[in-house]
Amino acid sequence: MVLFLLVVLAAVVLGIIGVAADGLGYLLVIGIMLLAADVIVAAVVWSRRARRRPVR
Repeated sequence: MVLFLLVVLAAVVLGIIGVAADGLGYLLVIGIMLLAADVIVAAVVWSRRARRRPVR
């Protein structure tokens, strides 16, 4: 969970720098891609945890 939050924070910081700094729009794109990848990985991990419940 801590790693998820750190990656989200890094994506937000990259996005803010990409918007604020002139000519660094690629940082905004990297931040968006990093955020999307983090959300996808978190969704996959959480869906795998839901399937491991024992059948009663």
